[in-house]
Amino acid sequence: MKKRGFTLIEVLVAVMLLGLAIVSLLAANTAFTAANGAGTNLSTAEFLVEQIKELTMPLAVIDPQTTGIPTFGAEEAALAEYDDLDDFDGKVFSPPIDGRRQTLSNFSAFSQHITVQNVDRGNFEQVIDDHGSNFVRVTVTVFLNSQQISRSSWIRARY
Repeated sequence: MKKRGFTLIEVLVAVMLLGLAIVSLLAANTAFTAANGAGTNLSTAEFLVEQIKELTMPLAVIDPQTTGIPTFGAEEAALAEYDDLDDFDGKVFSPPIDGRRQTLSNFSAFSQHITVQNVDRGNFEQVIDDHGSNFVRVTVTVFLNSQQISRSSWIRARY
């Protein structure tokens, strides 16, 4: 009886198939790691948007202390003194802040950009002059190292 083993070609084919399987697993692992990182960044960005929302929700839309002609924008010099929503218009927080106005140093690569705009009462997409409406749209855009990660808007009524 003749002993029969694997031929050199059969061994080479088996090694190539095994190598292809290993390369495929490594590529899939790399893709899953990248997707996980992107998901983590998006979750962090959404958390930072919610912090601004939490901070601004109890505030009046325009300064409650204004006498005479109201201004649109910050009347106060420091973040701790901001007492109305329009004080946050055009502000950038880098590192970002939380709902208690505290700096979140652990997220120093992120920044929060805030825009507050008056919008038409019949069309919330239409921006109008400051104090031209009882409705404002707050938009928070979160960046990670100058790359936009998330953007969220909501409408607030003046009264």
